[in-house]
Amino acid sequence: QVPLVESGGGLVQPGGSLRLSCAASGLTFNMYVMRWYRQAPGKEREWVAVITSSGRTNYADSMKGRFTISRDNAKNTVYLQMNSLLPEDTAVYYCNARTAVQNFWGQGTLVTVSS
Repeated sequence: QVPLVESGGGLVQPGGSLRLSCAASGLTFNMYVMRWYRQAPGKEREWVAVITSSGRTNYADSMKGRFTISRDNAKNTVYLQMNSLLPEDTAVYYCNARTAVQNFWGQGTLVTVSS
């Protein structure tokens, strides 16, 4: 059973917004550092954002000011709010949960930014 399940992807117009969710199961969620990555067609997977168990966040430069990562430990869920979306944000977005000894990936959710 995959412990991470992403949702919320879809088709959005340039300038629009989407909120992705990643629900964890079978994990002690609040022990994990949670990250979002993305992989655009024909490109390598790239890191998007990170949130620690205490809520500290950081972002890749191209996402700063547009994307917001958050987590709800009571719901075992991490979110990625994406605003001012650009066509180059089109990608499969993956959730990652990591500790020093464990590393889990979700199956990904497709975001397409197009008019």
